[in-house]
Amino acid sequence: MTDPLRQLVLVLGDQLDLDAAAFDGFDPAQDAVWMAEVSQESTHVWSSQPRIALFLAAMRHFAEAVRAAGRSLHYRSLDDPDTRESLAAQLRADLAILRPLRLVLTRPGDWRVLQALEAVAHEAGIPLDLREDRHFLTTPQDFAAHSVARGHRGLRMEFFYREQRERIGVLMDGAGPLGGRWNFDTENRKSFGADGPGFDLPQPPRFEPDAMTREVIALVRERFGSHPGSLASFAWPVTRAQALEALDAFVAERLPLFGPYQDAMWPGEPWLYHAQLSAALNLKLLTAREVVSAAEIAVRAGRVPLASGEGFIRQILGWREYVRGIYWTCMPAYAESNALDAHHDLPAWYWTGDTDMACLRDAIGQTLEHGYAHHIQRLMVTGLFALLYGVEPTQVHAWYLSVYVDAVEWVELPKTLGMSQYADGGLMGSKPYVASGQYIDRQSPLCRGCRYRPEQRVGERACPFTTLYWDFLLRHEKRFVDHPRLAPQVRGLDRLDDAERGRIRARAAALRAKG
Repeated sequence: MTDPLRQLVLVLGDQLDLDAAAFDGFDPAQDAVWMAEVSQESTHVWSSQPRIALFLAAMRHFAEAVRAAGRSLHYRSLDDPDTRESLAAQLRADLAILRPLRLVLTRPGDWRVLQALEAVAHEAGIPLDLREDRHFLTTPQDFAAHSVARGHRGLRMEFFYREQRERIGVLMDGAGPLGGRWNFDTENRKSFGADGPGFDLPQPPRFEPDAMTREVIALVRERFGSHPGSLASFAWPVTRAQALEALDAFVAERLPLFGPYQDAMWPGEPWLYHAQLSAALNLKLLTAREVVSAAEIAVRAGRVPLASGEGFIRQILGWREYVRGIYWTCMPAYAESNALDAHHDLPAWYWTGDTDMACLRDAIGQTLEHGYAHHIQRLMVTGLFALLYGVEPTQVHAWYLSVYVDAVEWVELPKTLGMSQYADGGLMGSKPYVASGQYIDRQSPLCRGCRYRPEQRVGERACPFTTLYWDFLLRHEKRFVDHPRLAPQVRGLDRLDDAERGRIRARAAALRAKG
């Protein structure tokens, strides 16, 4: 009779770190690792093919690393006919066979998954040791303490970010910030101008699929061929070594100009000076600490301007940690937030890119091809249109969670419902990010080749963004007339007579009827 399994370490698809907290105290003689590929994780939202392929390829490569580390592994593959549909069902079946004395799990990135696994453990009568994810620089408890100290009205990312800079000692000069300022955002809003980014724009490294990844791609095409997106250009890092190479290349080649051009867009150039590290970070192939450290070292060595380094570090140490705190502090009720009472359906062309609006066609087409769009394309193109249109926030959330390879719910949900759609009423961001088509015209050349005119709000050639922007202000005038940041935009309505207001509403209604 063999000794019982002491503990079974559960590893999810976004926990691909051999040094994760769940492995603390791991004894190869008594313990084992459990991983499972299940179809529900690709179908509970209509996940794109690039997203599915990235998770599966990274999981299978990580499984190799687990075995190479001498850790016993129980791995269920999606193409195994005996694999169950859900993580809960698969774990329930495997526990009946393995019968461990204890389960160990690093905190998942999805409330739904945590609840499901906890329920299985409780049902089986097996203790579950839930450990905090030290990949992050703060814990949910840290954020909860910050939230209580600040209160709802004072809960702002900038305050949180400065506290973390001081606590960890990042970009500090003694007791104050390096360079005498905490935030260089005003320097980081340039467009490329008429000449564009130029021919010397550095391209991120491509990681051509190896045999294992090619097998995954074939599997995804067979099982999920009806799902959106393309795998023709799949070249994401799927191992830790590849992720480290991507980090080094970004810091050396693109971070120096990331700052000034982080808000710029250019057709046919999906990557520009952005990092494309979020997928590797969210899979835990990279740690937040090593990414922040690499950027800070480059700044202090004079290889990267402070404004660029600070702008990038703020994304990791500030926004990334902040949205995770919002998620774990406010779930599960947060997922149902709809402060603006938006109930329209997401237009069907979000899944195809088949629209005559040039900026949306470009952003969605790029998203479907690569599973990627940078933060301004997400916030101020696809997200802005959905906000102005009045799409039900849960539908916007499902789309973002479906199509982007870096989408894990803890980060995607607050950024979509809170920052993009203002569905939380201002908890995540201090104002709705609303703008007319003229914002997009300033940040890219896309409007020049579009049939619509960003300066026009009514008429057949009026930019839908501009029409819907003015319609948004009309619909929410009472809510925001005294808002400290949005009031100046609302006061612009004073210039419109009743006839113009009627034309705007009629044009907006026609746009929604068209879908």
